Amino acid sequence: MPLNFNIQKVILAPLDWGLGHATRCIPIIRSLKTNGCEVLVAAEGAQAHLLQKEFPGLQIIPLEGYRVRYSKNKWTLALRLLMQLPRLRSIIKNEKRWLEKIISEHRPGLVISDNRYGFSSPNVPCIFITHQLTVKAPFGWAEKMIRKTLYRYINTYNCCWVPDVAGKQNIAGVLSHPALLPKTKLEYIGLLSRFEKKAVVQEYDYCILLSGPEPQRTMLENKLLAGLSNVEGKILLVRGKPGSEDVLPSRPNITIKNHLPGNELEQALQQSEYIVCRSGYTTAMEIIALQKKAILIPTPGQTEQEYLAQKLQQENICMSVSQNEIDCAKHFKEARSFPYQAKQFKCFDESDVVNLIGRSL
Repeated sequence: MPLNFNIQKVILAPLDWGLGHATRCIPIIRSLKTNGCEVLVAAEGAQAHLLQKEFPGLQIIPLEGYRVRYSKNKWTLALRLLMQLPRLRSIIKNEKRWLEKIISEHRPGLVISDNRYGFSSPNVPCIFITHQLTVKAPFGWAEKMIRKTLYRYINTYNCCWVPDVAGKQNIAGVLSHPALLPKTKLEYIGLLSRFEKKAVVQEYDYCILLSGPEPQRTMLENKLLAGLSNVEGKILLVRGKPGSEDVLPSRPNITIKNHLPGNELEQALQQSEYIVCRSGYTTAMEIIALQKKAILIPTPGQTEQEYLAQKLQQENICMSVSQNEIDCAKHFKEARSFPYQAKQFKCFDESDVVNLIGRSL
């Protein structure tokens, strides 16, 4: 059934900060295509590769990502990110000009941006997706300054979709439920997850998912690989490197994959007793939707992940360990006595996307 308000073409742009922004767009793309929409994705690199694998024939419009780099030391991360701000502001200005050019060429009826702040236009309805209405910072004054800047961008959109549930029982806490909200319309759309819980036979004791910006992805990979020899059980390691030719050989009890397409990854997660992964918000949503036991390892210095991991551990939804302290033999054993409490949260309703967009515009 075509969209009943005459939107036939949508341009969607996920942020390139890890793979999570691309993967959480999958249920949105799927629902749009089901309703007869042509979807054009603005992306590059791993994000473009992942989405083309998920949707063969999907049209990708090459668009330079933010290409944020992390430091090796968590204590210098804030400075490293601060030094990249002028370049990020320039990219946001450039993507606004780029978007107007693409709009004139493709004439979409809707633009959806997942955390790309320059993807709004006065000429087309635009929706912004974010769970970070609060960006955690070491100081309160810094949070207020960041919020003021980001709200200035968010308020240029017709609506902001928040992938969480409204009310006190939510996933992201103050990240998605700040005291001060942006002026633009808000829609809490539920958890954005590609997956849903199924009854399957267990195949793996542990499934390790690596993701996020370099060099921290590689640093965690090296640390885990060094410690996995002391862990009993069958292990699957998914490196989070779609399209990469850098291949690591598997080991007797460890199967190593650079990347798994959505259906294979879902099967692997369903078949695993424990998930070991970053505490990125998209990963957390998918683990919670599957009601899986997880060990979360926040990216050092990434305050959002540190906050989320601590919150989910306090609620016994997931266990959390810092990257500096992770000891595979010790912490994998501790996970078996952690008092996990599976909770159910409302997920994004793909069948309701027409009404959701109608409410948003």
